[in-house]
This record gives sequence, structure tokens and C-alpha cells, in this order.
Amino acid sequence: MKKYTLIALLFFVAIGTTVAQRTEERYDREKLEAARVAFITTRLDLKPEQAQKFWPIFNVYNDAREKNLKEMSMLGRVKDAQLSEEEAKSRITRKFEIERKMIIDEEMFVKDLSNVISYNQIIQLNGLSREFARHIYQRRRDDDKK
Repeated sequence: MKKYTLIALLFFVAIGTTVAQRTEERYDREKLEAARVAFITTRLDLKPEQAQKFWPIFNVYNDAREKNLKEMSMLGRVKDAQLSEEEAKSRITRKFEIERKMIIDEEMFVKDLSNVISYNQIIQLNGLSREFARHIYQRRRDDDKK
């Protein structure tokens, strides 16, 4: 009987730990998103009225872009050792369709953003995602050293 109680106790501790980690991950994700917003807003030197218009446009574009990149990534994955020629051709064709759509989406994004921020700020925006990723990586590396 004690053996079953101990197993049940360990099971509940494991579930509690998993739930706590998921909550912590969600919190970290929210914290990371807030840091990204602050980083980009600061680096682009957005005024409050610009930021109010900028973020909805950016978020819609970014969500669509991530969805497209994820689909392209899935197309490149091969579960079986080989695909049929027809399936491979279909995947490549779909990849090109997605890439064309992404170019059109980016053109519309720039056009919409040009009504909110300058073209110089739009050019700066291109490198800010990588810069933010490097910034976060550097901070985590520094925190790990402490």
C-alpha cells in the first residue's frame, strides 16, 4: 500500500512540476514579447501615436510571415526515406507559391507602414529582429555566467 501511495505522490509532484514549468514558459514568452516591443519601439524611436498604428500592422504581417515560414519548413521535412517525384514536385511548387505570397505580403506591409513611419525606419526594422535575438542571447549568456 505504501508503494502505491509513494508512486501516486511522485506522479502528482511530476504533474505539478510540469504545470509550473508551462506557466513559467508562458510568463517568459509574455515577458519576451514585451521586451521585443520595447526594443523595437526604442530603436525605431517611435512616437506614441506612431507606435499605436505601427504595432497592429507589424503584428498582422509578422503572424502571417511566421505561418508561411512554418508551412515552408513543413514542406521541407521528409518522413519517409523518399518522396514520389510527383509529391516532391508538388512540395517545391507550393514552396515557390508561398515565397511569391511572402514577397507580395512584404510589399503591402512596407506600403502600409510607409503611412506610419519613414522609409529609413522601415529599413532599420529589417535588422532589428536579428539584433533583438542577439541581444537576448547575449543577456542569457551573461546571466548564465553569473
